[in-house]
Amino acid sequence: MRAPVSVPSARVLETGRRAVRAARSLARLRALPPRVAAFYARAERRARAAGDRFSLDSAARPEELGQLLRLARGRLRVAELGTGTAWTTVALALAEPRRTVASFDPVARPERELYLALASPDALWRIRLEGVEGAAGAERSGDVDLLFVDSSHEREPTLAEIAAWRPHLAPGAVVAFHDWRHPDYPGVTEAVEELGLEGEELGGLFVWTAP
Repeated sequence: MRAPVSVPSARVLETGRRAVRAARSLARLRALPPRVAAFYARAERRARAAGDRFSLDSAARPEELGQLLRLARGRLRVAELGTGTAWTTVALALAEPRRTVASFDPVARPERELYLALASPDALWRIRLEGVEGAAGAERSGDVDLLFVDSSHEREPTLAEIAAWRPHLAPGAVVAFHDWRHPDYPGVTEAVEELGLEGEELGGLFVWTAP
């Protein structure tokens, strides 16, 4: 007589699925510095618990964020266009204890506070969040040596942003455009091509170095 075949309970199956998700998440986070990886893991858990699909869908993937942080090495004055829910903002501050980050977004999403609360105090005091001031804010902090463009993703606003920020770029500053060649955001690629910028493609980023 055959022994009865045990069927895993729903709880056991769910525990296994969670373990697999955790293992995959840890593998993805290896591209990030330890402080940033710890923040990103906490942010993902908080987003899932809060049902915050916007952050889970819109935040830069760990691979892209790793590329951005490598570009940011040695660059201490950073401006970000498009704060969203501030995952990248916090990551840029956590990755370099001497760095200041000014982030601009006309929409202050309410979910943002969930993730700013996860940042260490030393990172928070080096972050400045702005609304619609845009490039005018650079006058208060001097030229920037890294500009991360992750805002409207539309052609005309992107062209206008670069025109406004060019006078505030330090010599040799890096400008990184997010969602380069993304099928849902053709405006980014159209703007870069219209500007005639010569640069490097790094995954979902287009990188141009100012003269």
